[in-house]
Amino acid sequence: MKFPKKKWKCEKHHDCTSGCKCHFKKPERKPAKLNSDCFVENALVGTKQVQKVAESTLPLSLFPADGITFGSLVSVEVVPDLENITMNARIIKNKVVNIGLIPAAVTVNFLDGDGALATGVLNTSIPFQAHTDFPGACPEDTLTETPLEVEGIFTQEGVPIVDLAGLGLVDGIIVKIILQTTITVTRPVIRDAHGTVCDLNPDRCKQDTDAPSFTFPGPEDDGIL
Repeated sequence: MKFPKKKWKCEKHHDCTSGCKCHFKKPERKPAKLNSDCFVENALVGTKQVQKVAESTLPLSLFPADGITFGSLVSVEVVPDLENITMNARIIKNKVVNIGLIPAAVTVNFLDGDGALATGVLNTSIPFQAHTDFPGACPEDTLTETPLEVEGIFTQEGVPIVDLAGLGLVDGIIVKIILQTTITVTRPVIRDAHGTVCDLNPDRCKQDTDAPSFTFPGPEDDGIL
């Protein structure tokens, strides 16, 4: 007995000249083979919304402009670069410590000797730090921070500071940037089939008698844009 050959209909956008009619199936997911009925998961130690303060005092002599004085200043503008922040963070017992640098362009607008409006721009990095009390946090915990957001920018002109040579006082500008983030501390734990939870590292909160010491890496290009 002869069976009629099945006729293949080609879709408009497919090439059927090869003569091969292939049908593909999505790979089926197979259950993982486990040798234990326990699972490792993250337990929440805590979460907090915190502020970090970036602050620096800049002498007017740093700005690349001639004739700038405190009396000639018209305005000061600060534009932080949030995409290139250098941020280091560590957990010590019951505390989260942050140290970092935020690049910023500081622009001073002033009147030159002829009374015309002139501009001087200084590209620099402003240091910030924060120390947040976090009861229950231990050095072996995991720290997560949301991207930094700017809450406010403040400047104050005419602040007397020591000059670059360290021989006298000159006029300067205080620049302060208030940053906000949410820090979250989690801890890996083991949960068995009965719901009992055990710490993955029972000794995580033990601390030597000596205070911990850290050296953080510095930013690229010495922190200067």
